[in-house]
Amino acid sequence: MYVALGSNLNDPHAQVERAIAKLKRYPQVSAFRASTAVESAPVGYLDQPSFINAVVGFLTVWSLRDTHNVLKTIESELGKIPPKERFGPRTIDLDLLMYGRVKSEDPELLLPHPRLHERIFVLYPLASIAPELRVGGGRSVSEWLNALPPDAWSGFRDLGVPLGNGSALKG
Repeated sequence: MYVALGSNLNDPHAQVERAIAKLKRYPQVSAFRASTAVESAPVGYLDQPSFINAVVGFLTVWSLRDTHNVLKTIESELGKIPPKERFGPRTIDLDLLMYGRVKSEDPELLLPHPRLHERIFVLYPLASIAPELRVGGGRSVSEWLNALPPDAWSGFRDLGVPLGNGSALKG
């Protein structure tokens, strides 16, 4: 499964790192992989700071609903308050992108994530850990990434900071 993480409040890099650390502590999580941190301009609601984003992939024995509940629990533990504006600022956001090949029409849990193939801040980090993963219309993550228009890269940069090793929590 793959999860996108994002934050633009209260030390965003540390928030993403804390969320990753919380996920990795569960004994039901194995084969954990994390992208590097990326910085991206806000989408939709523009009057807010840039985001720190990442994607993680892992295996688990959790059901789809249990996975969703764990992600919401981690968000709550890290102090997430639903933003006032759609796509507004947030302490942490954990979005389930894919759960194997499961498709879900549940409004709370649309899978695969409906905008996965449109977002540089999801495609780029996902391509670093699963470039050949098929995500929509039979295209790979890398193919979708390469098809993004040039303006999608505006305000985006790979920070090159490895995640999942606690680096944001030191000193």
